[in-house]
Amino acid sequence: MKLSNKQHHSSENGDGSDLPPPFRNPFVHELRFTPLEKIRIGVMTVTVFPVRLLFAVLLMLLAWPFAFAASLGRSELAVETETWWRRICDIALKVIMRAMWFCGGFHWVTVKGEPAPPSQAPILTLAPHSSYFDAIPVTMTMASIVMKTESKNIPVWGTLIKFIRPVFVSRSDQDSRKKTVEEIKRRAHAGGEWPQIMIFPEGTCTNRSCLITFKPGAFIPAVPVQPVVLRYPNKMVSIQFEILWLTLCQFHNPIEIEYLPLYTPSEEEKNNPALFANNVRSIMAKALELPITDLSFDDCQLSLAKGPMRVPSNSSLLQFNRLARRLGAGTTDTVLEQQASKARKLWGYRLGLGDFAHYLDLPVTDMLTELHNGQIDIREYVIALSVACQPSKAMDTLRLAFGMYEAKEDRAIVENDLASILRTALGVADVDVTELFSAIDTLDAGKITHDDFCRFVEQHPDFAQEYLLSSRTTPSTPHTAPLVNGFSVDHYDMEEQTCSLPGQKRKED
Repeated sequence: MKLSNKQHHSSENGDGSDLPPPFRNPFVHELRFTPLEKIRIGVMTVTVFPVRLLFAVLLMLLAWPFAFAASLGRSELAVETETWWRRICDIALKVIMRAMWFCGGFHWVTVKGEPAPPSQAPILTLAPHSSYFDAIPVTMTMASIVMKTESKNIPVWGTLIKFIRPVFVSRSDQDSRKKTVEEIKRRAHAGGEWPQIMIFPEGTCTNRSCLITFKPGAFIPAVPVQPVVLRYPNKMVSIQFEILWLTLCQFHNPIEIEYLPLYTPSEEEKNNPALFANNVRSIMAKALELPITDLSFDDCQLSLAKGPMRVPSNSSLLQFNRLARRLGAGTTDTVLEQQASKARKLWGYRLGLGDFAHYLDLPVTDMLTELHNGQIDIREYVIALSVACQPSKAMDTLRLAFGMYEAKEDRAIVENDLASILRTALGVADVDVTELFSAIDTLDAGKITHDDFCRFVEQHPDFAQEYLLSSRTTPSTPHTAPLVNGFSVDHYDMEEQTCSLPGQKRKED
């Protein structure tokens, strides 16, 4: 089975055609500095950074009484008549917030395009979402945003947040998502009475290398939206705390906010929020000259999961995760155990497309064909599925993998088995495990057990980085051996025996 690290992106002009490799993981922010840049950052850290931080805190404290006064007597269900003192508070807060950004190095903000009024565009969609500093357009317009309910209880910050009348979403309320959508719809259909709602439809932060899948929340109300694109020429403006510090260590941080033309949905788009979202994303990607990808917030969890088997930034498991989700392959621990037991019985047989469809009890579709792409060792599929479904439980995945590969007589695996397990679990085309296997096999027996492996991991919790990935190429560089379906590569002769499942009835597309 020949697999590839290829991802499906649109071209740089946003027309939907495929981009050539390399693929860059949108959830990983990597920076490299020249010696001169390091010296400059060091000097700014002990001179400018503490001064900027102090002024930012003081300005937030100065803003608090104005936000508190303007929020007095407000109702969460209705918009009160604007009074002269609330108008003064609004102007004062905008000035104070602008001064705070100025102290942070955002000395001027370039604004392009014409902002539409709330009566025409009740919802603004912003992308890409990449930084704490994406709040700049919010403070410039005092538009509402969607925030966690817990935010309003934070001292000082909570008062400032409540002033912009956000739509609160609660993690503890099972119906919170539905209530949030209903509240957005209610405000969007109020004829411009409410402030505009600014929504980041990506739902998470990226490194601005592409636009990931838009969540449908901003598009369910089926009202006209105004797309707004953000550009940060400074490569060090990012969400990570360390890069927040680096941002404040730059003398000047440019930002560009562009309001694109109003987008009015067609009848088809009104009935299909996903189509509406995708079409708006294409327009924004074209304006930004960025590719688009089907990766989403769920893939962020896979990319950033902690543990001994952290997924590399260019792992093809991101592609596999996308395909598996679309096939509805999300599963539980019990189902994974059952899948592993069935895979062990097949013991290395490689399944054709029809057999694979029968194994999953699915019809043969284009999507399944993309996931399969050749002859497949079902054990590799189960390993990849386990990583995608429980990215933070790497040791559980390795336990399942050992159970599928180990010999019955001594419950041990050989070096080639370990290579297959780790190659699939990391989502890379090839991996050299010779040094790692020798380190685990202290008795030079030519085989290891799961207990041997666990003892080694206890002593070397970063074994993957230490033994497997430290000598690899730059994370954004694709592996030389291509991967297609996202979880394995063919190291077998294509004439190897395949398996026909007993009682099989092939399903047609």
